[in-house]
Amino acid sequence: MALKSTIYKANLSIADMDRNYYADHALTIARHPSENDERMMIRLLAFALHADERMGFGKGLSDPDEPDVLTRDLTGAITHWIEVGQPDERAILKACGRAQQVSVLGYASSTDIWWRNIESKLTRTRNLTVQSVAAAQSQALAALAERSMNLQFSIQDASVMVTSERGSVQLDVVQLMTPKVD
Repeated sequence: MALKSTIYKANLSIADMDRNYYADHALTIARHPSENDERMMIRLLAFALHADERMGFGKGLSDPDEPDVLTRDLTGAITHWIEVGQPDERAILKACGRAQQVSVLGYASSTDIWWRNIESKLTRTRNLTVQSVAAAQSQALAALAERSMNLQFSIQDASVMVTSERGSVQLDVVQLMTPKVD
């Protein structure tokens, strides 16, 4: 018998001073049986960093051909494809061909090694952003996970303060690659 996803509820209050985006989002998150709290919370962080009124969660681990987080335009086409973790370069290149904008948010201690191994293979992309969060910070973020969460995200100058009833965590988002400007 297959294990079912665990449902989490998150109320996000986002204050992104870098993008002048201020909004509240009531989210339902289906946590795949093989997903841990850290990865789920990084998906929430990715949502907060790129929040938009049309943003939602993809099938992620359940379907490797879908992003973890995405934005669709009014026609249903994916405009922003977001992956968390360490996807291989073929998946990233495929996503770059399917969406106007692609973002990857790495968070494990091996992110630096992963990035060194694939960076040169992604030089021809024009719509890719790659960011990372230190492993210790992502693990601290995971400690805020609850089945029902109220999270405040304050974003300014690549620094994110996440606050909940369980405490607060300061995250530094490091830019590894930004889209090329012609």
